[in-house]
Amino acid sequence: MTTGLIAGAAALGLGVGTVVLTQQANAATIDTGAHYVLKNRNSGKALDVRNFSKADGAVLNQWSINNGDWQQFAFLDMGGGNYRLQAKHSGKVVDVKGASKADGAQIVQSTGDRTAASQQWSVQDMGGGYVRLVNRNSSKVLAIAGGSTADGGNAVASTGDRAAAGQQWQLVKVGAATGGGAVSPNAPWPTATGTKPVSASVKVSGTLDGGMTRYYGTGALGGSGQDEGQDPIFDLADGATLKNVILGSPAADGVHCAGTCTLINVWWEDVGEDAATFRGGTNAVFTINGGGARNADDKVFQHNGGGTLTITNFQVTDFGKLYRSCGNCSTQYKRTLIVVTVTVTAPGDLLAGVNTNYGDTATFRNITIIGDKTMDICTRFTGNSTGKEPTRTGSGPDGTTCKYTTADVTFE
Repeated sequence: MTTGLIAGAAALGLGVGTVVLTQQANAATIDTGAHYVLKNRNSGKALDVRNFSKADGAVLNQWSINNGDWQQFAFLDMGGGNYRLQAKHSGKVVDVKGASKADGAQIVQSTGDRTAASQQWSVQDMGGGYVRLVNRNSSKVLAIAGGSTADGGNAVASTGDRAAAGQQWQLVKVGAATGGGAVSPNAPWPTATGTKPVSASVKVSGTLDGGMTRYYGTGALGGSGQDEGQDPIFDLADGATLKNVILGSPAADGVHCAGTCTLINVWWEDVGEDAATFRGGTNAVFTINGGGARNADDKVFQHNGGGTLTITNFQVTDFGKLYRSCGNCSTQYKRTLIVVTVTVTAPGDLLAGVNTNYGDTATFRNITIIGDKTMDICTRFTGNSTGKEPTRTGSGPDGTTCKYTTADVTFE
């Protein structure tokens, strides 16, 4: 194993089932025992296997960092300074389709073949913590086509251009666990290590690790149930991380995220108004990894801002809706929901409600529903910005708004 780390670690949750530290690596410091998120210098987005596919030939693109195993890659040492990049979720490796040597050749994932030069990449330092990945077969570099900064920008092989930021990548290491309870959709509910009454919202910037302390509302935060206008127990600034926390009763309005935020191993014993409300703007990235919620009279997660919410390794029971894209907010956005590896126990009404007229999408993979074989997965609405109740237009998979198949949901 080659080791060595560049300074500048910051706590984040990257990867399904993992609590991690982020660290940059260059060609000399690649750890072949770890996984990395490949962050494009031009767009700030991660190299991604489209639609979480595990199939041979699945296309690679870029996507907002959403902490999925489909955005994590191991560097398998092939000798001579070459590596294969193995996707964590599928075990397949990054390849140039058809072993093409042409500019613009599609990047895909393939079953590993140690003799295939098109599956091998060398790491070329570009300075500033960035590298280029050079294909052994074609000498082309891994790039995002056309310098795109959009989600879904295509990953291709391209002639090297040192000035092209779309050809440069930051290798963000997925590090070791930092403690707290188990991160799993079937983890036992945690036992609190202590209790802490909260009479005013706890402001969080940076990272708050609660060490599995139970926080509960008192005084001004002593409301319960669906009382409107409650303040949250935790008020997270843009970029904040909350982890290893239990919210007891009363939980007021749970957690508010002003912008991009990460919730790792957070548990709601008795959901108040909502477990968490996401208020960030158009490009915010919200991540929930691990934890669980129960006893929600209505919604668990309320998405009022824009951006992408990813829920992984989560469990929920006795609830109304797991997720709702706001149907009548005064300012509306396109919202993206990704739900992967979640265990749902009845009673519950609906996993997600989304608005077709604002371009919402909801994607589901590896969902287990216990005790209810008719529970709605995804319901479509026509939302509005006038405060009126939104109109329900349909439910079930449609491939456009509600993205899943019968194979993605198991009923027990």
